[in-house]
Amino acid sequence: MIESFLEHVLDGGTTEVEEAVRKAVAEEVMPRFRQLADHEIVEKKGPYDLVTVADREAEEHLTRALTALLPGSVVVGEEAVHADPGLYDALRGDAPVWIVDPVDGTRQFVHGDPAFCTLVALAHHGELLASWTFAPALGELAVAVRGRGAVLNGTRIRSGSPAPGAVLEVATSHPDYSTPEQKRALLGLVTEGVRPRPCGSAGLEYLSIARGALDATAFSWEYAWDHAAGLLLVAEAGGAQTTVTGEPFRIAGGNALPFTAARDAATAERVRALLAAAPAGD
Repeated sequence: MIESFLEHVLDGGTTEVEEAVRKAVAEEVMPRFRQLADHEIVEKKGPYDLVTVADREAEEHLTRALTALLPGSVVVGEEAVHADPGLYDALRGDAPVWIVDPVDGTRQFVHGDPAFCTLVALAHHGELLASWTFAPALGELAVAVRGRGAVLNGTRIRSGSPAPGAVLEVATSHPDYSTPEQKRALLGLVTEGVRPRPCGSAGLEYLSIARGALDATAFSWEYAWDHAAGLLLVAEAGGAQTTVTGEPFRIAGGNALPFTAARDAATAERVRALLAAAPAGD
């Protein structure tokens, strides 16, 4: 059952997952958009790290639906791992893993900003096989399948390359999520020819790279639910990624940070070199 389903997905059979994602969002997320009560919003680690009833209910809904589609699979979801960090170890196990961020961009969701999305990725033995990035308030669904490319609302997308000599637009981590050493690395992007800005929803930043609307990201945290879907989307659109030490990003963790995803390999290397060249602190 597992192998046949994985082959089905790799052959382009993503419709069942798309329907599961759309249903979970329609039932658990959108009815609460711009309708949240104060008691339905909780700070986890600070004012930029929020969780809502929509996050929790949507993740539970997706967990039921996705494991029913693929018996024997497991879910690594942001809210479940927050409650039980040991669940993250499933990324290193033998079972297929659904990596779920029920509401990526919760801060935007809480403030009534439509720039949020639901992220789902399917991985096996540490390899990303397929991903879904659904921005319901924007009416956008991006799907990537390993070796089959990336589509947005059914139309193939390509990341392309920045125009020669153009200033690079780079979305970067919020300082609250960066260590002092990582902050110094990110300061390497404050240079001529680069325009860094704080990132919004990570999933939507990856989508912007995949469609050629953003040149790169530079992130200093590695939670799989924020990055798995987008990294495959960027790769299948023709982009590239690398950690600050030049190694590929691993979804199971243990990466050298910051890392970058970019529209092409040359841009990824340029951003990596700037991050690596930042002066060390005392």
